[in-house]
Amino acid sequence: MPPASTETPKRSRVPPIRELAILGVLYFVQGMPFGFQATALPVYLRGQGASLTDIAFASALSLPWMIKALWAPAVDRFYLSRLGRRRSWILPMQCVLVLLCVAAGSLPRDALIPLLALIFLMNLAAATMDIAVDGLAVDLLEEEELGYGNTAQVVGYKLGMLTAGGVLMSFTDDIGWSGLFFGMAGLTLLALLAVVFFQESPSATMRGEPKSERPPSVLPLLLEAVKAPGALALMCFIATYKLGESMSDVLFRPFLVDAGFSAGQIGLYIGTYGMVFSLVGSVLGGTLASKVPLLRAVTICAVLRVIPIALEWSLVVDGSPTEAMVIGATCAEHLFGGALTTAMFAFMMSRVDRRIGATHYTVLATIEVVGKMPAGWIGGYLGDTYDYALVFLLATVLSAAYLVLVPWVAATSRRADSP
Repeated sequence: MPPASTETPKRSRVPPIRELAILGVLYFVQGMPFGFQATALPVYLRGQGASLTDIAFASALSLPWMIKALWAPAVDRFYLSRLGRRRSWILPMQCVLVLLCVAAGSLPRDALIPLLALIFLMNLAAATMDIAVDGLAVDLLEEEELGYGNTAQVVGYKLGMLTAGGVLMSFTDDIGWSGLFFGMAGLTLLALLAVVFFQESPSATMRGEPKSERPPSVLPLLLEAVKAPGALALMCFIATYKLGESMSDVLFRPFLVDAGFSAGQIGLYIGTYGMVFSLVGSVLGGTLASKVPLLRAVTICAVLRVIPIALEWSLVVDGSPTEAMVIGATCAEHLFGGALTTAMFAFMMSRVDRRIGATHYTVLATIEVVGKMPAGWIGGYLGDTYDYALVFLLATVLSAAYLVLVPWVAATSRRADSP
């Protein structure tokens, strides 16, 4: 690990408000389809008499978010110079989202199969748009601005999920499900108008590269990036940072049910209080990442994240936690978890090859998603086979053990931002 004296202090810069605003708006739009699917769709399907098996199967509609790396190279490679490298994809995908939302709102209430098909296409359009928006963020932001940029990303996306899965859903008794979809269409159309008037800077498209009209050859550059010194350490670092947290998240709600808490209480503690603290944590994590070296910000947040997971373990060992104990642990977990997510996303973005920013970041984001998935499955199996206490102890140990990767990443980093 390089000595502290070799760190390059971050320059003091005014946050690029205009760029952050447009990124926040775009991530908001992307969050709405997933927010509807994750929160509102199960309620809609159950109201139509769908079985629990069918409702669980509907989660596969988010598949485009899992496999978007497959077409990310095309998003980086092909574009119209008149529109800009990123707007060439963002504008069409927003138009598609508006049309899909209008189509969904126009369906008869019992047309479930067409509705599910439209929601799948919404996720496909939003995931494709996400590739381009991530690339736009890489193009627009300097390294010391990435903390602010990823705050816009995480907060914007979560607010989009809350809007479609919470705010609009809460008005369905008055506006109906059709009104929900038309509301999503209207909000997406407003965002589309904002992008129409946003001019993508040609110099941002290939920052640091000689000006050229020839699009980059994406796959050779991607192969070069994943074989570069430090790439293996980076991928391991990204893939494992959520292992402990994911393991505890899967079982915390069932534990609360078994401990005697009602569905309403759990929804209030986690869905409301937890989301508020998650948003606050995202802002704090992004601010921290904009003030200190990015790897140091990730390390600080990862250390703090161990505390609430250990608190949850203590609740399990206690067996009869009070309401105040549950709220405290939940809010702390969402606060530090949100901060860590934002800091990590900023760190990931700082490590991409700007020539293929959309593709490289999408690959890293896919590694992040796939890396944390097995933890939930393992946690569920261990919980059924043994007990809650073992799972939460293991989650705490994994969260703490993750910190041993920091020196490896710092030693192999291609930038001097070690903690």
